[in-house]
This record gives sequence, C-alpha cells and structure tokens, in this order.
Amino acid sequence: MNRIVVDQVLRSRLRNLDARLELCDEAGIVLGYFVPASERQRLLYEWARGQFSDDELARARAQSGRFSLAEILAELAQP
Repeated sequence: MNRIVVDQVLRSRLRNLDARLELCDEAGIVLGYFVPASERQRLLYEWARGQFSDDELARARAQSGRFSLAEILAELAQP
C-alpha cells in the first residue's frame, strides 16, 4: 500500500480528516473515498458481528473440543 504524508495545510483542506470524504479530480470524476481510521475500525467490527447469529456464537462458545497447535498443523498438512 502506498503512503502519503498529510501536512497541516492539506489536512485543513480535507476538513481535518474526521469524516468520510469523496476525492474527485478537476472534472468531478470520483478518484476514491477516504474513511477515517476510527470509523473504518467501527465498520469492520460491525460487519464482523453481523456474520454470525447469536445462536451460532452460543454454539461455538459451548463447544468443548480443543486442539493443540500440532494437531491443527497436522490436519492442515493433509491433502
């Protein structure tokens, strides 16, 4: 991933980077979107929580079977 260092002048032009932004060129063509790091993390956690129902989570927590790392690696190594 490329990294751009944002100085104070650019940061102020981008409204302090505390909200979602749509980045466009001079012709108005959308180049991309910016999501602040704090909001990105919140959205990822929200998405992850929605992947499993409460029943699925309860069943997973109730399972008593545990495997050692060696057992897991051996299972993964099988064709």
